[in-house]
Amino acid sequence: MQLSREHVKKIKPQPGLVIPDEKLFDLPEKVLQFGTGVLLRGLPCYFIDKANRNGIFNGRVVIVKSTSSGGTDAFQKQDGLYTLCIRGVEQDHKTDEAIIHSCISRVLSANKQWDDILACASNPDMQVVISNTTEVGISYLEENVLQGVPSSFPGKLLAFLYARYQAFKGSVESGMVIIPTELIMDNGAKLRSILLDLAAYNKFGTSFINWLREANHFCNSLVDRIVPGKLTDSDQRATEKKLGYKDELMIMAETFRLWAIESDNERVSDILAFTKADEGAVIASSIEKFRELKLRLLNGTHSFSCGLACLAGFSTVREAVSNDFFRAFLHNLMQREIVPAITGENITREEAIDFSRKVLDRFRNPYLDHQWLSISVQYSSKMKMRNVPLLLNHFNRSEFIPEHMAMGFAAFLLFMKSARNARGQFEGMAHGKTYVIQDDNADYFSAAWYNHNVESMVDTILSDKDFWGADLSELKGFGDAVKWNLKSLISHGVMMTIRRVQPNKIMT
Repeated sequence: MQLSREHVKKIKPQPGLVIPDEKLFDLPEKVLQFGTGVLLRGLPCYFIDKANRNGIFNGRVVIVKSTSSGGTDAFQKQDGLYTLCIRGVEQDHKTDEAIIHSCISRVLSANKQWDDILACASNPDMQVVISNTTEVGISYLEENVLQGVPSSFPGKLLAFLYARYQAFKGSVESGMVIIPTELIMDNGAKLRSILLDLAAYNKFGTSFINWLREANHFCNSLVDRIVPGKLTDSDQRATEKKLGYKDELMIMAETFRLWAIESDNERVSDILAFTKADEGAVIASSIEKFRELKLRLLNGTHSFSCGLACLAGFSTVREAVSNDFFRAFLHNLMQREIVPAITGENITREEAIDFSRKVLDRFRNPYLDHQWLSISVQYSSKMKMRNVPLLLNHFNRSEFIPEHMAMGFAAFLLFMKSARNARGQFEGMAHGKTYVIQDDNADYFSAAWYNHNVESMVDTILSDKDFWGADLSELKGFGDAVKWNLKSLISHGVMMTIRRVQPNKIMT
């Protein structure tokens, strides 16, 4: 049985499966979404669907498909229905549930159904625009947006907004709430600036530009959820057999979810009523706190532990966290060293501790195989952006040497020790196996290892102010701690070094 509106009522209820009520199919279209990707279906659509099921938002989504790859056949065949399998660990409890989402009403091809997309602008219920068109999607392209189908996402959005302006004669109430989810800083502000410039290029006039600027709300946003997407073939077959239907659009997401939307406007909060259905959707006057928590505790912990994990022979994050000593290292790194470095006026200790616990839950998700080598891509840039500010904050606030940070930095240096192979790639070695270093600065670290002994190499790299933006050799005791850990890693290996720094227990 194929998942569809006709067949959904025939699906047998069972624990862990959420089946939509028939009345949800008749809700009005309120959201125009640019993109069919798994992140949008696994996060924004998740919140909207949950709100609909709880009688809060009561609106469906029209999706605009802009790319030429693939088609809309599966969405049409399944009447927009798809299953989101949520799997992970939350507060020490394993989660495995399947939700049949019914929030998508239509998927329209920009190339083939552009008139239908523009017609949505005349719908008085339409209030929200969501996008995820990759970081490249939010870029300025000079084009006449009224001649055929615009090439760029901002061009398409501007044409839609111009059609709405005309349909409602520029009323303030017809303005939209626009939330890009592309992974760039100030995504809403950047999109707004591009649209204003593009409107001027198209000579749309002062009246429209004022409406665009004043009646529409462009919200910066931050999204955080791992959505691997399609299940493996074997998992797909097993899940379909268990649920009792076939689903070509079935995807998986982790339990953790966060969509932080920046706004202090009351009208925006009223329109985005779906945020009231789940604690993972947040509207705040500033989302910097959420960005900092993610960057330092999730991404920063990845970077401080990536080299250690690779050198220890762990392939995946889950595998590393399964080791008691490594799990204790991660816990103590976050709670004893990173948390004190980021808490203060904007982030409370309780918020940071809570987020660190959720990070550990995410790391040990039994359904995800997050590869450490994938995390190591552009390792040096990640270390500079994510962790150097943590080091500087730590030493500004405390005199004690952050042992876990020092060990993580030492492992980073050892991981970056490499030589060119016959294909010109930089290769490192651990446990008798080689690995390719994908880093634009690989030659810099390779040369440092080649031209210096361990001690002078550490001194040279730490004192390179041009590279790090600060002289890390001036951090009292940090250089000596890095050298000690580096020598221990070389002589005794990762796990023995971790044992020498901490016992097999979580420290408070």
